[in-house]
Amino acid sequence: MYAIVKAGGRQEKVAVGDTVFVDRIDAAAGSTVTFPAVLVVDGAAVTSDPKLLSGVKVTGEVVAEVKGPKIHILRYKNKTGYRRRQGFRSKNTRVKITAINGVK
Repeated sequence: MYAIVKAGGRQEKVAVGDTVFVDRIDAAAGSTVTFPAVLVVDGAAVTSDPKLLSGVKVTGEVVAEVKGPKIHILRYKNKTGYRRRQGFRSKNTRVKITAINGVK
């Protein structure tokens, strides 16, 4: 069984026991978080009805706060000497999925 959940502005495919990286969640390590399900697949049964999915809870445990990969931003204009360099690292949260509840 797996579910597609909405996490941090994106959708992630998760199953029980998976570890996913989502945008930073303001929660301490060891605390429990819930995600809304968009789709649930249980064998051949696919649930996508919003009324049925409103009762589905995907819970996870916050493992740690981590930094994402570094993104290099370079700007360059030819023949003018214009060069700018900038970097960025997003803050992410590592979450371990513990249960998918409410599926009939």
